[in-house]
Amino acid sequence: MSDLIIGLSDGLTVPFALTAGLSSLGDSKLVITGGMAELVSGAISMGLGGYLAARSESQYYKAQVHRERQLFFENLDLIDQELEEIILDMGGSVDTAAMFIKDLSKDPKNMIEFIIRYGRGLDEPAENRQLTSALTIGSGYFFGGFIPLVPYFFTTTVRTGLLISVLVMLFTLFWFGYFKSRISMGSECGKWECITEGFQMIMIGSLAAGSAWMLVYLIE
Repeated sequence: MSDLIIGLSDGLTVPFALTAGLSSLGDSKLVITGGMAELVSGAISMGLGGYLAARSESQYYKAQVHRERQLFFENLDLIDQELEEIILDMGGSVDTAAMFIKDLSKDPKNMIEFIIRYGRGLDEPAENRQLTSALTIGSGYFFGGFIPLVPYFFTTTVRTGLLISVLVMLFTLFWFGYFKSRISMGSECGKWECITEGFQMIMIGSLAAGSAWMLVYLIE
């Protein structure tokens, strides 16, 4: 879900700003061509970024597991000390820590996993995380960026396409921000907080699109 939100967040703002900027040139074909080129390149770039980020996360996790395994065989006392510190930080007593370490030491794998999860704050990445992250972010970006481009396919003038695109995006950005807050914060997010987030997305998208349109207009 977080990967999808990342892809949609960028997809709903960057291509919208680009198409709005290109529309000031007065050529629908140019808007569609430039928009599609940006969508494809942006989706690939975002997907590769997600892949590399997920790969780095997986490599870091494996490095930490390897380190703890080495410590287990080379310096078991240091492992016990790490476990005791974790349990004490959680509010446990020294006696509780000693009993827990004694029970956990029967299974080295569980001991290492406990240290990684609660000491390092790391969870084992899901299988095929890199590919899933790349596809989710890339497709989210492409889908979000295609929305502001759709009106230009069905209008005869750029101004009409721009007007419809802006209206569609105002609606889309608001509800994206609204549901993004609802999903991220759950029941803790009040109605007005979600509405505020929706208007913030509108402001961000409008600022980006307006700036791009004005810049291209002044250059032209």
